Amino acid sequence: MAVDSSGARTAPRRGPVPWVAMYHSVTDCPDDPYHITVTPDRLERQLRWLALRGVRGVSMAELLAARARGGARRLVGLTFDDGYADFVEHALPVLRRLDFGATLFVLPGRLGGDNAWDPLGPRKPLLTADGIRQAARAGIEIGSHGLTHVDLTAVDALRLKAETVESRAALEELLGAPVDGFCYPYGTVDGRAVEAVRGAGYRYACAIDPGPLTGPFALPRLHIGQNDDSVRLFLKYRLHRLRRRPVGGL
Repeated sequence: MAVDSSGARTAPRRGPVPWVAMYHSVTDCPDDPYHITVTPDRLERQLRWLALRGVRGVSMAELLAARARGGARRLVGLTFDDGYADFVEHALPVLRRLDFGATLFVLPGRLGGDNAWDPLGPRKPLLTADGIRQAARAGIEIGSHGLTHVDLTAVDALRLKAETVESRAALEELLGAPVDGFCYPYGTVDGRAVEAVRGAGYRYACAIDPGPLTGPFALPRLHIGQNDDSVRLFLKYRLHRLRRRPVGGL
């Protein structure tokens, strides 16, 4: 509950949903049945489109802090899921050139592995511990995507705890710094998963389209893909807040 100037308790304000873009892999990969890959050139054109309109890409931590101050209007959260090794090679240089920030959600239970959860392939390498540290040193916020990329709505209580609590502990040990953000694998979320993430000590969590669960621990995001040119980006940017539920508690 919020408190007004007289000290009375009031209902928390509900404001427009933050604008958060969801990326995955950044590389040249024409054979991608999941449509989660963008080329480095396409990523740069998309982010320059934002910059030319006075919109700056930032991490989720910066976006939510700015929102709390009432200053997030010209910011967009940039998130990259899964922790692909190509983030350091291809995405990070683009972000540096534009002075943009981002949040990278990684899988500490699959360090140096690949995207084995995608049965149709292609296989893509994931960041090692050193790669994650390199991204963090460059100013990228590191968040947890769980330990191994499983649907949290379909696991038992022990596995749910491991994917939330243990993944955070592993990343904090790896980085020597707090980890505040979580991202639900596959974007799937229910009340049980939300409570597990909240109980694990995270400050926020990202989903895709959580519907009635929309809030600090189920933030909606927009998928950005290879086909998103300037026209599609404009439509997504304009329609996002109209299509999403207001968010309170941020």
